[in-house]
Amino acid sequence: MKIAVIGGAGYIGSHTVRELLDRGHTVKVFDNLSSGLRQNLFAEAEFVEGDILSEKAISDFLNDFSPEGVVHLAAFKAAGESMLLPEKYSVNNITGSLNILNAAVSAGVKYFVFSSSAATYGAPKYMPVDENHPTEPENYYGYTKLSIEGFLGWYSKLKNLRFAALRYFNAAGYDVNGRITGLEKNPANLIPVVMEALTGKRKELLVFGDDYDTHDGTGVRDYIHVNDLARGHAEAFEYLERENKDLIVNLGVSQGTSVLDIIRAAEKASGKKVPYRIVERRPGDPASLVANPNKAFELLGWKAKYSDIDTIIETTWRAYQANL
Repeated sequence: MKIAVIGGAGYIGSHTVRELLDRGHTVKVFDNLSSGLRQNLFAEAEFVEGDILSEKAISDFLNDFSPEGVVHLAAFKAAGESMLLPEKYSVNNITGSLNILNAAVSAGVKYFVFSSSAATYGAPKYMPVDENHPTEPENYYGYTKLSIEGFLGWYSKLKNLRFAALRYFNAAGYDVNGRITGLEKNPANLIPVVMEALTGKRKELLVFGDDYDTHDGTGVRDYIHVNDLARGHAEAFEYLERENKDLIVNLGVSQGTSVLDIIRAAEKASGKKVPYRIVERRPGDPASLVANPNKAFELLGWKAKYSDIDTIIETTWRAYQANL
């Protein structure tokens, strides 16, 4: 299949491109390099630098390539920032996504795989969280993702564009074969911040709260290795082509790991101590958030292979060492 990966120079995008290439697909990447990196591109996948806010640029790209499938990974993703700068997230995430959708329909794209998020659910009312859980986002970032899922539903009905919305939990790790080592710019997620504390790029790690109702008092999250996430994208295309049905599905591992668990695993992998300090809880942070990914197992045949915390931490530490 010919597949266009929008945002294919980014962290998740580059791993997805590699997985699609490994499966024999013809891939072309579109990215504005605002957070993506040239070092994460592959010679086998042609690259076009452009911005999803330019209707002409995205339309020209898709019409020139004429792909059967599109992966959309070009969104801003910092939940906290989205509450301070909703206009930034409206323009990029919503307007940009509509530009991609309109260009995709115009270019005759059949299958659309969208990078959604567990942020669409909001605070968990029960756990593990399955796809029937109410969708009540607690931040504007999550609202933009849920809105785009809504647009996809309408485009499916009106334009016959089949879509898969993949609700990620916490993407982590680096390519298990060491082929991708470009680090995220200005990371906000826990594991990269731990790595920055280990390598001296950051003075210390702030741990937001140690009095939650969890096994060690720190927040618990569901971490999925980025290689497993990339496989989910490839298998979503196979499902869309085989079943000709839309799909909204969680990608997670149904296992929670705490902040202190992550710190201990990082210390084990690096042989160094993580400098950290306990501070007040952040408002809106749930004690625990864990996925129920059974639907992905049943419909896609997808199951995590690399998402044990040791593999996640060891592959991340290896990527950070490669950049020292």
